[in-house]
Amino acid sequence: MKNLLTFLVLFVSITLFSQEITGDELLTKAIQFHDPNGNWETFKGELFVTMETPKNGDRKSKINIDLPKQYFSVVAKRDTIITEFIVDKDSCSFSLNGKQNLSAHIKKKYSLNCERAELYKNYYTYLYGLPMKLKDDGTVIHQKVEKRQFKGKDYLVLKATYNKEVGKDSWYFYFNPDTYAMEVYQFFKETKDSGEYILLSGLETINQVKMPKIRAWYYNKDNKYLGTDILSIKK
Repeated sequence: MKNLLTFLVLFVSITLFSQEITGDELLTKAIQFHDPNGNWETFKGELFVTMETPKNGDRKSKINIDLPKQYFSVVAKRDTIITEFIVDKDSCSFSLNGKQNLSAHIKKKYSLNCERAELYKNYYTYLYGLPMKLKDDGTVIHQKVEKRQFKGKDYLVLKATYNKEVGKDSWYFYFNPDTYAMEVYQFFKETKDSGEYILLSGLETINQVKMPKIRAWYYNKDNKYLGTDILSIKK
């Protein structure tokens, strides 16, 4: 009977905790799992990402992120095409197959411009910096945490929206209720049935930051598979 009572008290405590935890508390626990030593703020590292899509050849990218120096670069190869984008503080550069002196036609064809360089920087630092990036200015963390099932698994779900200067999408982050590891994220745009969800599996630890190794992308509206990003620390 004593063991039964102990179990019931523990069960009730866990249940109440899942219901009452705030968004800020959940985010803190998730960051403690992914970045226990607070290394993301001074992150400097090299990532290798292979993107697999149903209708195209693999795109292999080498990414350098140096947050203290405000430096970012990505060199991507698909088939015989190699593009490079660099953002170094307030300046940018880009090249195609090692050439920087390019015609306006080639720049337009391959989207070689500073806007694309900035987009890549924001894309990679945001997704591989999660959930720590949810501490950035302009992010609104909703304090009500949902307990929700997704693909047959139970999760604690954190909702994040953004100030209008930052973005209009609504994001939902699904955390393992036992470890607080981030295992799914999902975003919706303003239109109905918009956006995508991303299934995360495996971990790569780079500079003591735990990052999802595999990210598989799907449309929300019909579960159509879009592609998979595979992270590694070696080329």
